[in-house]
Amino acid sequence: MKDILDLDRYPLDQQGSAAYQQMVDDAKAGLAHHGLFNLAGFMRPKSIAEMLDHVCPRLATESFHHRRSHNIYFQDQMDGLAPDDPALAKVETANHTLCHDQLLGTALDRLYNWQPFMHFLAAVMEQPALYVMDDPLSGINVLEYRTGEALNWHFDRSIFTTTLLLQAAQDGGDFEYAQDLRSDTDANHAGVADLLAGRLLPTQLQQDAGTLNVFLGRNTAHRVSQVNSQRSRIVAVLSHYDRPGACFSASEQMGFFGRVG
Repeated sequence: MKDILDLDRYPLDQQGSAAYQQMVDDAKAGLAHHGLFNLAGFMRPKSIAEMLDHVCPRLATESFHHRRSHNIYFQDQMDGLAPDDPALAKVETANHTLCHDQLLGTALDRLYNWQPFMHFLAAVMEQPALYVMDDPLSGINVLEYRTGEALNWHFDRSIFTTTLLLQAAQDGGDFEYAQDLRSDTDANHAGVADLLAGRLLPTQLQQDAGTLNVFLGRNTAHRVSQVNSQRSRIVAVLSHYDRPGACFSASEQMGFFGRVG
């Protein structure tokens, strides 16, 4: 993996060493204080270029154009909220998606299945182990946001999300979030309404290509802002679970990917 990752800076292959433990501790501290951590320069520039050579032609000709209008909860109804409540204001998400079966044999595929990478994530998340998905479409996805496209405000269903930025947009396409906007005991619908109306300003995260990001998004609202440049934002999402055999349902696959694997 040394040809793909900067293992001198991020020694994932040296489990048990002091440098490895420091990396885990720093990542845990980032999650505790900011709800996320970044490993800048995680993927080497040559590997990024090779990944873009692989995905860009496929994004142009083979990708699924995902577009939907939704509210921040991705639910039509919420207990205790009227249909016209401002916390249920509609937003639009649009992107182009490649699935895992279109990325087999690539550097991303090697990273996703690499045991030291899963061991590191498990250590940071304080899990006994993490596992790849038993799903031909969903384990790795590459998402492209073109001019006028965005991933709009939402909360995640998973505890954590792992992304690797392959290409930043020249204008827009920024990751923005409102940390701990809600909690498990307080839905804070008024705060959600303020965020959607622009009365609550989110935090903007600056990232360069090659940055690995791990993010706690279950109670932190987040989005990728609209891309306003010809150069698109291209990001990989790598999904690991705390149990083996995780798989999207056929309806979820159709909704996200336009096909069933």
